[in-house]
Amino acid sequence: MNTNMASGSRRLRAVILVLTVAVCAMSIYAGHSFAQSPQQASPPAQKTPSNAEQGQNDTFRVDVSVVNIFFNVKDKHGMLIPNLKKEDFQILEEGQPQNIKYFTGDTNLPLTLGMLIDTSGSQQRVLPMEQEVGGQFLNEVLRPKDLAFVINFDVNVELVQDFTNSSKELRTAMNSVRINTGGASTGVPGMGGGPIPTSSMPRGTALYDAVFLASDEKLAREVGRKAMIILTDGEDVGSKLKIQDAIEAAQKADTICYVLLIADRQFYGQMGYGGDRAMHKLTEETGGRVIDVGSRPDKLKEAFDQVAAELRSQYSIGYSPTNQARDGKFRQIEIHTKSGKVQARKGYYAPRK
Repeated sequence: MNTNMASGSRRLRAVILVLTVAVCAMSIYAGHSFAQSPQQASPPAQKTPSNAEQGQNDTFRVDVSVVNIFFNVKDKHGMLIPNLKKEDFQILEEGQPQNIKYFTGDTNLPLTLGMLIDTSGSQQRVLPMEQEVGGQFLNEVLRPKDLAFVINFDVNVELVQDFTNSSKELRTAMNSVRINTGGASTGVPGMGGGPIPTSSMPRGTALYDAVFLASDEKLAREVGRKAMIILTDGEDVGSKLKIQDAIEAAQKADTICYVLLIADRQFYGQMGYGGDRAMHKLTEETGGRVIDVGSRPDKLKEAFDQVAAELRSQYSIGYSPTNQARDGKFRQIEIHTKSGKVQARKGYYAPRK
């Protein structure tokens, strides 16, 4: 092993150790950590930003009083509207107008992306489709300065590939995941045969836990444009956290969440299906959206194309809040324009002292 790889491995082990201690010390995080995976053996790739980008990153690391928002603008048909100017927008925080300090429509800013894949029993028939089309998406969307990671979730939450720019490594990670029902031996695969686990049934789909961990342990430590793409039917079974915990973690990580709703309706039968409700709440609060795919590969490909287009045509607004209190409270944001409908996160959490 060369020096760089050894150093990277030591750093990764140190981070995991620190996270483990922190998780154990806080009751809200009790029992929450990624499962280990052989894919994690290689050290994560690091971004090498230009001087201009490094200066921008330093600004956002040091000047925590600046709020930065990435968003899209669409017309009444849902088509993206490009080439808008700073003067086309007004921004409000808690109903109060704010002075826009920074504005850009640059689509080439580095992107940090998390891919979350549902590997619970309900995805048995659709997982191969997700792996194939998702791998193609990563190969097409990643640019030299982008980074991505892969997590799968079922009865556990597992980081199968840490940050890398290699689409090959990411595809390998996606193709390595398998359906895991936690040893359930019922007639229906996964979920112990029902939507609510009992003491004798294993947890089935730790979806909310996965979103929380991806946000809190991975994306919160990154700067710049960040997004999470979740391939799931939206049904959570047995997470220790609630949907609001997942939303709050994503908001604190400044991460846009997209959900590609891949539901095998035949699996649920008479049990009924309602996973889309929580997913709409998650995406609307973070500035993303739900795209219903069903179980069709062509619709999944179309959904990935839409997400790629939105991520590459974002506007960015930065402002210094008139309310400078460092109280850790959530503050609502509204971005208005006469040019179309804005798709943006609903707010942010103020820093604490």
